[in-house]
Amino acid sequence: MPGYTTRLLLPTGVAAVALFTLAGCRAPSQSADESAAAEPDAIPEGAVGKPAADRPTDTRDVPDPTIMKHGDTYYVYSTGPGIEIRRSRDLVDWELIGTVLPDSTPTWAQQEVPGTQIPWAPELAFFNGKYHLYFALSTFGSQRSVLGLLTNTTLDPADPAYEWVDQGKILESIPGQSTFNAIDGSVIVDTEGQPWLTWGSFWGGIKMRKLDAATGRLSQTDTALHSLATRKGNDPNTHSGKADYSQSIEGPYIIRHGDYYYLFVSWDACCLGAESTYNVRVGRSRSVTGPYLDRDGVDMLEGGGTLVLAGYDQIAGPGHSSILIDGGPQGPFYIAHHYVNMKEGPSDPNEPLAIPRSLHVRPLYWAFGGWPIAGEPVNAELK
Repeated sequence: MPGYTTRLLLPTGVAAVALFTLAGCRAPSQSADESAAAEPDAIPEGAVGKPAADRPTDTRDVPDPTIMKHGDTYYVYSTGPGIEIRRSRDLVDWELIGTVLPDSTPTWAQQEVPGTQIPWAPELAFFNGKYHLYFALSTFGSQRSVLGLLTNTTLDPADPAYEWVDQGKILESIPGQSTFNAIDGSVIVDTEGQPWLTWGSFWGGIKMRKLDAATGRLSQTDTALHSLATRKGNDPNTHSGKADYSQSIEGPYIIRHGDYYYLFVSWDACCLGAESTYNVRVGRSRSVTGPYLDRDGVDMLEGGGTLVLAGYDQIAGPGHSSILIDGGPQGPFYIAHHYVNMKEGPSDPNEPLAIPRSLHVRPLYWAFGGWPIAGEPVNAELK
């Protein structure tokens, strides 16, 4: 399988070079000057929680973020040509450092999904001693989609071992045949150390399959397909998609907290600029495969979902969340998501993927009864 090293964005005046490796041919090692250029700039300590006047404004064009910590550095990967990478030492100031892929999409993308332009909704997971990066290839509104996988042993581009290895396609959806849309993949590792893949958008809602921990691919010994969530009135076994945003459910992300697994999803319209209605919902279960119930006891397969975050003031369409558990099982917890700044985001339904979406990182608190509440963003003041 081909492997890739990150295409770094070097400081002004330094030529940016795409370093990548094809099967059987590794990239040349970095020189001392190149390694120095890749080192993070110093970021002042104690930035988290600093007054709004001292925070940066929007970190723009970060749709579908996934967040993870490696060493003392936080990384956010997001939808974009080549899968964009940003890093921070404090969750506040984010630096765009490059991309995972040397080109907009993997070499096999057009063969699998003709017309696909960029990878969507990358999601990081760590298990079996490796980082796994799942991503989707699709076209807007289509059920012809695939999930792909890249693996690495580190997230630090300055590490000599850094190399994203393309593992190819792991899952696909076929119009008229599949009960799901194969996008928005994410992974939960259960209390026994077993990884599970969740995914889905519209159609039959949110699905789950057991993974082979050794390969990161779908298990060949347990092929059960689990339905976790859908919108009220929608059939989880349907082969037909609905364009009605009132039936939209996507972007699943599961974490473990206390005695429960918590399933976060996004409802409604993601990509209508200032008119976006995306919002984050949650349910919980004592079993990783469900059933997931909301705070009122409604099954998420029956349209249940307790509200965690919705638009307010000039924030429209917050959603597609990724949860960071920082410092151990007890947290602190943070929820990263994108949103549209209504003062800056155009509304053009004919160009849904061109609408800028910005990054928020918020503390995630646990209220009485063990239900999550999203706090105010630590990383941006809206202006």
